[in-house]
Amino acid sequence: MSRAFWFVAGAGAGAYGLVKARRAAEMLTPEGLADRLAGLSLGLHLFGEEVRAGMDEKENDLRRRLGLALHEEQQKTITSGPDHSHDHREGND
Repeated sequence: MSRAFWFVAGAGAGAYGLVKARRAAEMLTPEGLADRLAGLSLGLHLFGEEVRAGMDEKENDLRRRLGLALHEEQQKTITSGPDHSHDHREGND
């Protein structure tokens, strides 16, 4: 029974090593590297957007607390929302 156990353990370790080696080899192909770089680029882009959104939110919070005026562009967006004045003109009902 001991020999069967070690045979199965060795076969399992060999299969595990083979799968890991294939994955490592795939990562080093041009397609694998391109995929990894594309993922990294997308991740950095999303991270940058989140940081900018957080900075804007914090700046607006600080400006409100200190009683300072918001930037003209931010104030327009916050107070009036998107401009829909052209949607509801008088006499077009």
